[in-house]
Amino acid sequence: MTTKQAPSTLQKMGLDSPMALALHLPSRYEDETELLTIEEALNQGRFSSAQTQGIVIRNQVLFRPRRQLLVTIEDHTATLQLRFLNFYPSQQKQMAVGAHVRVRGEVREGFQGPEMVHPTVRAVATDAPLPTSLTPVYPVSAGVSQLVIRKAVTQALRDPSLQDSLAEFLPKKLMSELLPSHDWPSLQSAITYLHQPPADANTQSLLERTHPAWRRVQFEELLAQQISLKRAHAIRRERHAPSFAKASKAGNSLEVALLKALPFQLTGAQNQVWTEIGVDLEKSFPMNRLLQGDVGSGKTVVAALAAARVMDYGYQAAIMAPTEILAEQHYLKMKEWFEPLGVQIAWLSGSLKAKEKRSAQEMIESGQAQLIVGTHALIQENVSFAKLGLAVIDEQHRFGVRQRLEIQQRVGSELFYCHQLMMSATPIPRTLAMTYYADLDVSVIDELPPGRKPINTKVVKASRRDEVISGLHSWLLKGLQAYWVCPLIDESEALQLQTVVESFEQLTQALPEFKVGLVHGRLKAEEKAAVMAAFKANEIQLLVATTVIEVGVDVPNAALMVIEHAERFGYAQIHQLRGRVGRGSADSVCILMYAEPLSMAAKERLQTLREVSDGFVIAERDLSLRGPGELLGAKQSGDAMLRFVDLQRDAWLIELAQQAAERLLVEHADLVERHLERWLGSRAEFLKA
Repeated sequence: MTTKQAPSTLQKMGLDSPMALALHLPSRYEDETELLTIEEALNQGRFSSAQTQGIVIRNQVLFRPRRQLLVTIEDHTATLQLRFLNFYPSQQKQMAVGAHVRVRGEVREGFQGPEMVHPTVRAVATDAPLPTSLTPVYPVSAGVSQLVIRKAVTQALRDPSLQDSLAEFLPKKLMSELLPSHDWPSLQSAITYLHQPPADANTQSLLERTHPAWRRVQFEELLAQQISLKRAHAIRRERHAPSFAKASKAGNSLEVALLKALPFQLTGAQNQVWTEIGVDLEKSFPMNRLLQGDVGSGKTVVAALAAARVMDYGYQAAIMAPTEILAEQHYLKMKEWFEPLGVQIAWLSGSLKAKEKRSAQEMIESGQAQLIVGTHALIQENVSFAKLGLAVIDEQHRFGVRQRLEIQQRVGSELFYCHQLMMSATPIPRTLAMTYYADLDVSVIDELPPGRKPINTKVVKASRRDEVISGLHSWLLKGLQAYWVCPLIDESEALQLQTVVESFEQLTQALPEFKVGLVHGRLKAEEKAAVMAAFKANEIQLLVATTVIEVGVDVPNAALMVIEHAERFGYAQIHQLRGRVGRGSADSVCILMYAEPLSMAAKERLQTLREVSDGFVIAERDLSLRGPGELLGAKQSGDAMLRFVDLQRDAWLIELAQQAAERLLVEHADLVERHLERWLGSRAEFLKA
């Protein structure tokens, strides 16, 4: 690679400044500080990594069984073969006969004796000195070699501007008070150490990122994130939002009328969270609250009460959901509750015909629609609200950071923001709430409505499929309904999974006296709606479906669920799916049917789901397995914000960073901007979303 190409390639990786290069920390290290003779390397044992050197005595390209480069080196003790299955002409030239090379790799037994396959090779003088520090291995993109990055990082660490960027400006008194028992290095020392650890460094703590040098970096990164979130929290309190106090007269209050019309009493937990939300709605700055509750805990009715409060004051309320099927469930529920009370409801989704869409948009813009329910079509440019007071966003993590509603409007000369209520049936683990959701106030419905029964979860081998179908037959004979969930629509030879269509055909034949329905993501919205309506009316007894029924479906008579190839689903997905049953008076069962062989991870996951019904415990397991990306919607935002912190491993650091952020904002406001710029740069804007 030429020096002209290197900067542009590095820039594509975001490594466009000394600071960016300094923070591009190694993912692991190689020990090139020890050099063995070839004989010593061979005697180390199979599959052990070693570094040795010698003179090339043979260099040949073979074409059978496939094209490969074979190079033999020797020293005064023995010979060693190097094998390259992919190679460039430049490599072949580098290892010409007579060249002296230093190689590092894993020694293994080949067809013609001990060999190294694709070792690291460098042409060196016979007396070339060994490095005194471990050799860093960096995350790279295609087209960038380790050598190019190492040179760029070394150069960056010598750059005078980096001394300013890494300068110590956190007050010593603050650090000593918060971290009395932690003897951490300065930031500059920590960064230098991580790039160039000495030969005797504790490699285990470096790899596990628990070394004091890592701790210093992690603390600073967390501190920047906490400061940014706390500032966003303060900025929100400076914004103006309409205040909605509880109506003093019950006569024409929608809120009171809705409570009277509901065919059930609110649970203690629902009353508690509604009180918290009601207090927020009375304030003159926008509410930013997350309402958590396990599947079926009754979040929707709380959202409806918030909407009623806002509509009592002549403002509009909007409810947005990530999928059409979930949005439609909300729409049908709101119609059932509000239409008898004279509320005008608009439905807006991407699948509406142009004329229907225009009509809905006109109702929203004129203010005729008091309550608006829909998908992300609600936040497209051509939707203009007359007077939006509340936005309810269900399963908000599915929208991604960029897509959360931030609506500001003018009423006359007054600028105001709407209140926001996010809802999630995927509980947010405490560590995640403390970091990424620190700007949210959190309410939890921790009690299921009366009559809801625990779900009995069973784990069954796929080889017992006929038994499961026989049990399903007995179940349907009782007059109860059931779900059969499949993971894929299309054939996949690699995975050899039963498809939803095949299962539908098989179950239709096996259960001829019952009506079997089919619903999946490829159906048109109206076809999906028709099948779901027929299932709800018990015109369909068995619903074969993909995960489109994961959220929002409420059929109390459906008390059995079979999840096929359960080993292919994650913790949260199975927990959400099984929450579709257990909504009526009958005992409910969820059967997790799996194909063998099972990986250890899948075995543990299914075992946990069989034993655990607490959504928070399941969410913690999910977080430790997959990281925060899915819960955050970071897939859509493209940025999970924390690069060096692991929320499970480093949870104890979060509280320290929170305390330090509070102190800095109050006592050292002048240092806040410098710290944010150092760690987040333009990414700080993400945290305000």
